[in-house]
Amino acid sequence: MGTKNSKNLSIIDKELKIEGSISSSGKLIIKGQVTGTIEGDVVIIAEDGQVDSSSTKVSSLTIGGNFKGEVIASKELIILSTGTCTGKVECRDLIVENGGILNAEVTCKTTSKLSTDKDSKPFEPLVLRDKKQIEL
Repeated sequence: MGTKNSKNLSIIDKELKIEGSISSSGKLIIKGQVTGTIEGDVVIIAEDGQVDSSSTKVSSLTIGGNFKGEVIASKELIILSTGTCTGKVECRDLIVENGGILNAEVTCKTTSKLSTDKDSKPFEPLVLRDKKQIEL
């Protein structure tokens, strides 16, 4: 029946509230509320979705709703214009659309350094040689 190349699709709908651990393969779409840990491939938090997670480990996370907690995204973290992300973020690529809100400690790393480099420091503004700071 199933093959390694087939992708699963799971949906946590608007009226569903989950507390605990979620482990998924393929794509997971969250329209409801999740409190707990998430481990998976591609996770999408829809505009109505709310996630409060002490540990989220995914390859790709797209946030159109609200995410609060810690996330490690081995490929990318995308915050849509309707999305809000607070907490601690570790990813390779970070995209924040105009209107999206990111209020987190952010660490962007190359794939080989993701979640293995404990001494990494969060982003700090670049200081020029003549001590003028670049404002972001």
